[in-house]
Amino acid sequence: MPIVPDVSAHGGDQDDDRGAARLSGPLFRDETPQSPPYGAVQQNPEPMPDAPQPAPPPQKKSAGRDLGAAIGVGVGLGVVIVASLFFVKAAFVGVIAVAVVVGLWELTSRLQERKGIKAPLVPLALGGAAMVVSGYVRGAEGAWVAMALTALAVLVWRMTEPPEGYLRDVTAGVFAAFYVPFLATFVAMMLTAEDGAGRVLTFLVLTVVSDTGAYAVGWRFGKHKLAPRISPGKTREGLLGAVTFAMVAGALLMEFVIDDGTWWQGLLLGLAVAGSATLGDLGESMIKRDLGIKDMGTLLPGHGGIMDRLDSLLPTAPVVWLLLVVFVGSG
Repeated sequence: MPIVPDVSAHGGDQDDDRGAARLSGPLFRDETPQSPPYGAVQQNPEPMPDAPQPAPPPQKKSAGRDLGAAIGVGVGLGVVIVASLFFVKAAFVGVIAVAVVVGLWELTSRLQERKGIKAPLVPLALGGAAMVVSGYVRGAEGAWVAMALTALAVLVWRMTEPPEGYLRDVTAGVFAAFYVPFLATFVAMMLTAEDGAGRVLTFLVLTVVSDTGAYAVGWRFGKHKLAPRISPGKTREGLLGAVTFAMVAGALLMEFVIDDGTWWQGLLLGLAVAGSATLGDLGESMIKRDLGIKDMGTLLPGHGGIMDRLDSLLPTAPVVWLLLVVFVGSG
């Protein structure tokens, strides 16, 4: 903010003038000062009281996004996901692979634009899609093998360019391979169970409900910041809303959607999802703050980019996959 000079520290002459003006006034209470001659300028006139200023209108809370566009895009994505999930499982695997490739493109583009980091997109995109398919076909073993081969491809691909920045670029590439496609592979692995569609639906609904609860409660009641240095908009009240909404939804989903699931398992699952979704959101906020950007992209009106929608989903996928395996088996 601009620095305003302190007149009291450097304005001694002005203070003396004000004192002289006070001494030159009438000596007695009943003495009336003489009016100045016509046309003369009166020195040191009495200050007029300030006119009352109208009170500023109250500020309304803003959601910060185009809610109409956000809802429309969200509904459209939901229709595509549900249609592919319950009618053709292979098509849903394709949806995951496409989301992974677009997410990698957004992430690597922002890294290059803001930090000059050249994580090789071609091996990442090919390896990421292969990782998702391998997880669906071969399970965890296939996902790990594809992850290792993708990391190796990143190391070799970057050798075609000058060595300056090699370690920085390949480190970013391996991080991107783990952060986006490898974590997304757990969604494909959920799908392989007999009730795979229900498991994926539970994962998606719980994450969305957690985010919605955090947004709604935080926007209405949020006063205490959760992590102001990372994400100033998040509040402790919002986190409590996320936990409450997710636990209620988890109890209902485990009881009525997951085979052999029980309501108390849903409470634990909802609690875990609220925690992982919040950490995932904060994690991407850290990345975006480091890059100096608000959104990873502009592909989804009202939402930002694909990565801005995957931020809480990606770290939640392995959590839900593991807990479902513990609670009801791999199916």
